[in-house]
Amino acid sequence: MSRVGRVERTTKETSVVVEIDLDGTGQVDVSTGVGFYDHMLDQLGRHGLFDLTVKTEGDLHIDTHHTIEDTALALGAAFRQALGDKVGIYRFGNCTVPLDESLAQVTVDLSGRPYLVHTEPENMAPMIGSYDTTMTRHIFESFVAQAQIALHIHVPYGRNAHHVVECQFKALARALRYACERDPRAAGILPSTKGAL
Repeated sequence: MSRVGRVERTTKETSVVVEIDLDGTGQVDVSTGVGFYDHMLDQLGRHGLFDLTVKTEGDLHIDTHHTIEDTALALGAAFRQALGDKVGIYRFGNCTVPLDESLAQVTVDLSGRPYLVHTEPENMAPMIGSYDTTMTRHIFESFVAQAQIALHIHVPYGRNAHHVVECQFKALARALRYACERDPRAAGILPSTKGAL
């Protein structure tokens, strides 16, 4: 069964189209107008082995906030749609990823309940190109709200802002990949004692 999600989101501020195939090979085609964000979404698709298409046009003449936020909301909604009934998946996933001096630890539960715990080093450089580093947490908040997952991200140390953010996206990609993969020992089984996710 195909596990593909497609979401189109249009407001006065942005126009977003996201398509994701959870059983892809990491083929990515991303364009948001925010170079570093494109780079992060590319990491998400490639390391998650998700085929990912993102096309966003936003009010970048104001700043990058609406473009980044609305893309994350659409991505979360598309991910949730692609998960379908969640029967037979592992549900939980975790991954720790180093990137030079930085380290990210990510744990995810495809629980149907949105919750985010996020910590990263303080006093990071405020900008990476046109990317506001305070948006990283907001990306995950927006994604979690629509994907309806529990997501814990912890970066215990790191100096370079590029590395600190990138290792989070790489670790998230791997954790999501593991969590949504099909468990051959649980075919036809919903991984919940409640009977619903």
